[in-house]
Amino acid sequence: MKKLISCLALAALPALAFAAPVAEMVTNKGNIEIALDSAKAPKSVANFVAYAKAGHYNGTVFHRVIDGFMIQGGGFDAKLNQKPTRAPIANEANNGLKNDVGTIAMARTSDPNSATAQFFINVAGNDFLNYSSPTPQGAGYAVFGKVTKGMDVVNRIAKLRTGSMNGMQDVPFEPVIIQKVTIKP
Repeated sequence: MKKLISCLALAALPALAFAAPVAEMVTNKGNIEIALDSAKAPKSVANFVAYAKAGHYNGTVFHRVIDGFMIQGGGFDAKLNQKPTRAPIANEANNGLKNDVGTIAMARTSDPNSATAQFFINVAGNDFLNYSSPTPQGAGYAVFGKVTKGMDVVNRIAKLRTGSMNGMQDVPFEPVIIQKVTIKP
């Protein structure tokens, strides 16, 4: 019996040793918990974790909110000033993860390998954002995790009234501030 228990305990070690990191995002609208998939999106997760641990996301806002599509944040402060970022990372959209409801993905420009700090949370199934080919048009947007708690908060944010501000569209009139992002191992 002792041998069986020891074997079971050893079998559980790899799962414990490689537990996926979890991001706890505290906003002025409520908390959002996100399980990060470092197995399928190692570069995107490492990038997000590095920004979170450096405090980059603290005081940023969800600056682009489109109900039925997504909420985007991580790049601008409450006055809509863009924050400085590190170098872009390689696009990992060809990792098998899909832009389904509740997933988090890296935001980028038309250059597939331009993602830095900005991310978005899907509030709809956005299949058109998934990888389809190695071309710039088919490169997709890299999903790197999924909301596990607080999807009600995400959906409330998505319903906020928006408009144009500082040359940007779809900005919530009522600021949605990311107060802090912490990473739990």
